[in-house]
Amino acid sequence: MDTQEVTPTKKDKGFTLVELLIVIVILGVLATVTVFAVSGITSRGETTACQADLNTLRTAAEAYYAENGSYALTEAALTPGFIASESAKYTYSYTAGDPTYSITATAGQGC
Repeated sequence: MDTQEVTPTKKDKGFTLVELLIVIVILGVLATVTVFAVSGITSRGETTACQADLNTLRTAAEAYYAENGSYALTEAALTPGFIASESAKYTYSYTAGDPTYSITATAGQGC
């Protein structure tokens, strides 16, 4: 039996351009899917934060009513003792009157 040495050919030394392009395309697809998945999570988080701020404003209005016997006529009246001015990230429209009041979210960053 003759033994022959196997010499590596040029084909066996690395990856071809087509193989590298396929890997790059697969990584691009995975990155795109990840970006869209994360953006969906972020928008849901903003919506939830907006609703939490709105509920905080409602609670502050009710606390003001419980303490003063009437609703605050403006959101600014709630600021000193019932709600922190920097706590709300979004803009709200606050309308109060006896015996009803209305708080609605405006300026749609996630609201």
